[in-house]
Amino acid sequence: MGAGIWLMLAALSILWGGSFFFVSVAVSALPPLTIVLIRVALAAAVLWSVVMLMRVPLPGSFAAWLALLIMGILNNVIPFTLIVWGQTHIESGLASILNATTPLFGVLLAGLLLSDERFTRMKLLGVFFGFSGTVVMIGPSALQGLGADTLAQLAIVGAALSYGLASVFGRRFKGMGISPVMAATGQVSLSTLLLLPLVLYVDRPLSLPMPSVTVWLALIALAVLSTALAYILYFRILASAGASNLLLVTFLIPVSAIFLGYSFLHERLESAHFLGMLLIGVGLSAIDGRLWRLRRRKTRRSAS
Repeated sequence: MGAGIWLMLAALSILWGGSFFFVSVAVSALPPLTIVLIRVALAAAVLWSVVMLMRVPLPGSFAAWLALLIMGILNNVIPFTLIVWGQTHIESGLASILNATTPLFGVLLAGLLLSDERFTRMKLLGVFFGFSGTVVMIGPSALQGLGADTLAQLAIVGAALSYGLASVFGRRFKGMGISPVMAATGQVSLSTLLLLPLVLYVDRPLSLPMPSVTVWLALIALAVLSTALAYILYFRILASAGASNLLLVTFLIPVSAIFLGYSFLHERLESAHFLGMLLIGVGLSAIDGRLWRLRRRKTRRSAS
């Protein structure tokens, strides 16, 4: 991956890192499915504005729209619902750690299903170091709740598995000639249509009390930043760097969150944070592979 892809991954980690905070604000006033519906509906409205302004061509076949529907289910409906519901039962720190299993599922599924992304020992080693770094950064104390609410924890892991499947499935859009903006727009739009009758029946949102301004601001940020803008970057990275590399963003999310806290909330950087960043850096470099291959070549030259 070039510098541009790494910059997009860093930006995506910041956008998605904020989603955990925005969700934690919204769940205090709204049920999970309603939050998910508002998130994808507002994101769809924003993205359709972008599509019209940029005059992005629409998919012209039933197969393309069906693929976007499946992508919406795998990438929005299932994981958003599971994560929001899971966060109503477990702490966000533990949720973040369980969500960091996403690259493991991504690497394994890509290795099994994609001929050009076979998993290797280096990739698995990289996932191990990255996951370990995430645990160290967030704090091993967050793992104390592991097993306390098994169903909620399995929901977060299920969301990670769904994200892994989505990253593999989404590889097809480049070959279908669907742009990143249209892929993002199509998936959230179809997710909205799929969720609307379900939410109206289950949550009856029209009968709920009007949320506060703070909750609405959190929902707008969740939709515009952590969904609309984030998914444009997501599909651009997926088309350029592949499924395995895309999911490295999960390891960068806690790094972004801690640096944002240090920069804007004057939080302290502790030794555990630096150790966690080091482990994540080792993991990312192992999955990327270039530095390790360069070192091997130098070692062979020295030996010869």
